[in-house]
Amino acid sequence: MTATIEQSARAAVDAQSNAQSGASSVFPPSASPSASPSQDRAAAPSPGGDARHAANAPAGRSVGVVAPVFLKFTDPLPLASGQSLATYELAVETYGTLNAERSNAVLVCHALNASHHVAGVAADDPQDIGWWDNMVGPGKPVDTDRFFVIGINNLGSCFGSTGPASINPDTGKPWGAAFPVLTVEDWVHAQARVADHFGIQRFAAVMGGSLGGMQALSWATVCPDRVAHCVVIASTPRLSAQNIAFNEVARRAIITDPDFHGGDYYAHGTVPRRGLSVARMIGHITYLSQDDMAEKFGRNQRAPGANGEYRYGYDVEFEVESYLRYQGEKFSRYFDANTYLLITRALDYFDPARTHGGDLARALAAARAGFLLVSFTTDWRFPPERSREMVRALLKNGRPVTYAEIDAPHGHDAFLLDDARYHAVVRAYYDRIAHELGLPPRAIEHKGAE
Repeated sequence: MTATIEQSARAAVDAQSNAQSGASSVFPPSASPSASPSQDRAAAPSPGGDARHAANAPAGRSVGVVAPVFLKFTDPLPLASGQSLATYELAVETYGTLNAERSNAVLVCHALNASHHVAGVAADDPQDIGWWDNMVGPGKPVDTDRFFVIGINNLGSCFGSTGPASINPDTGKPWGAAFPVLTVEDWVHAQARVADHFGIQRFAAVMGGSLGGMQALSWATVCPDRVAHCVVIASTPRLSAQNIAFNEVARRAIITDPDFHGGDYYAHGTVPRRGLSVARMIGHITYLSQDDMAEKFGRNQRAPGANGEYRYGYDVEFEVESYLRYQGEKFSRYFDANTYLLITRALDYFDPARTHGGDLARALAAARAGFLLVSFTTDWRFPPERSREMVRALLKNGRPVTYAEIDAPHGHDAFLLDDARYHAVVRAYYDRIAHELGLPPRAIEHKGAE
């Protein structure tokens, strides 16, 4: 399936404001390379992520074949709920080389159904390409010739880290519904232990899109002295009532599936596949823009009669129905239903301003990092106004902030796609970080990259 991309940077506003000068500058759209007029998008995402990878290779090279390591932690992890995990494992992938100073590390945080497999080709499956492979690699915006990049599968997920499908050491059976409810802040504390494992005192940057952006923002306040730069893409400081409502409907679809068995479906040898499929269909609608769906599907019928007649039934009639069913059924074959419940609830709970009287500026006052925020004009799940709200709160605290609002037609999913203007903004920001760290110039120049 292909889609035409007509994307341009609406603005890349560098509010490079510091407490002394308050200076700001503007990067006009002409400062960025022109977007390719068309780009193929694969219809099927990687099993480990939400990315619909561009078929045309982005600038730069692949990191190659990669395999995760599994780090076991035996010190109890206190959780926001008041519970704790005595022991747990986290699946981790790394790309690039950590320098002697351990100053060039970048943490990439993943969204709802992605994983530690950020870039490259999975060693056990050559068809499994990292969910942000167009962003991370030699010569790519996050250049692994210069940076040491870490991807971590979040606690509670289902791609190798301890989660509801894991064995509870106290019972010898899968955790199931007994697995503790987690928050974004809990993930940050767990990720910090991975940093400790590598001897990383301070990340050059923590970055992520969507839910990953929430984690990056949390790093800046939970561990303010451990992150130099924070890159928040297509994200929000809290979910709206509408977003919470979508999550609740999705969870109800899972919980009311007869195969759910109160979350203990592992013991029954069942999978609540119908509910999980519907949950994914609901979520997927929120990732696409109206214009994108109109262009891809319109009111096209899947298999119309000889003269375009309707079939007058309740099976698939329109192409968009077929697409959503395909996405839902595919998702239900590789994702864990309890993990879906856990992660969507963590999304709901994220609201750093809640404990500060609803004042986001107060909530972000502890941050010491520089910030890059990127939003997309057609993202109605986490619209640009939410990013602008974060920008205003950060500027109120005297933080240096770069903000880019990209005119892209693909809705929330735009953060996963290979858009030249968007990537130029991220590339320039990481070049700035590299300059601050005294790292060598890019070995692969963008213009001539293979």
